[in-house]
Formats: sequence, C-alpha cells, structure tokens
Amino acid sequence: MTQTAVSRRAFRDAMARLPAAVNILTTDGPYGRCGITVSAVCSVTDTPPTVLVCVNRSSSSHPVFVGNGRVCLNVLTGRGAQLAVHFSGATKTPMDDRFAWDIWDRTAEQPVLREAQVAAVGTICDRKEIGSHTVLFVQIEHMTTRAEVDSLVYVNRQFHRILGHS
Repeated sequence: MTQTAVSRRAFRDAMARLPAAVNILTTDGPYGRCGITVSAVCSVTDTPPTVLVCVNRSSSSHPVFVGNGRVCLNVLTGRGAQLAVHFSGATKTPMDDRFAWDIWDRTAEQPVLREAQVAAVGTICDRKEIGSHTVLFVQIEHMTTRAEVDSLVYVNRQFHRILGHS
C-alpha cells in the first residue's frame, strides 16, 4: 500500500476508484433548460426523501440549476454510456440538440428520460458551496422506477454495465 500526501491529483486518482452510478441531472424553467452528467449523488434521508447532488460551480449549467430550483435526477441504465458522454459535454453536442432527441417524456414538468432506471423530480431545498462545487440538496416529490434493468457505473475512468437481474 502506498501512502501519499493528499494532493489534488492523489485525491482525484483515489476517487476514480470509487464506483458511482451515472446520472443525468436536468432542469427546465425560467432560467432555461439544461442537463449534465453527474456521478456525485447520494441519498440523504427518506424523511423527507432527499438526495444530494454535486455540481461544479464553473459549469455554465450551474446558474441554470440554481435559478430554476427544480430538477430531475435521471439514473441511467446499462445502455446509457453514450448519452452520459453527450451530457458530459465531451461531444460538444449543443444543449438544444440533446433535448430534441426522442428520448424525453415531453409531458413531464422537468426533462425526464423515458428509459431512466429511476427518474426523481424535486426541489432544491438547500445548498452548500464546498471548494469548486455546490452541493445541492434536493427534496424528491415524485419518482418513477423501472425494475429488471441493467445499471451503469463509472469506475477507473470508464463506464461499466452491471447486470440488474439473474
């Protein structure tokens, strides 16, 4: 085992070994519509149902999420790797194009991915700035889940499909 000082690089390399679910956080409202790929998501409490989501403050989407105050956390299935790449910004696909694809539930108040493993819609009830990110606390008001689907995780800087049924 190697022990090192906790530099930014060492921390990032260590966190790359932490498997995380892959999600697309979306919003729509007076500040605009946008979505980003996020993996820093965690449940906080079930009373009231609340999750936390970390968003980089340097992201052009950050003020849109904070301004709108409403979001949908779309948990991707095992087939969602390419979608995650698009919403990470790596492909430079314009935001309007991403929402023009026929993958969205257009009847929902927030952009809900039809094939999401979980789609949880809620209100940002609190936030805390830590370093380069803002931790958004989202109180979930309604959600849909799909059973018997594969999951997508990100670990060692790669996407991996995890089988969801035996």
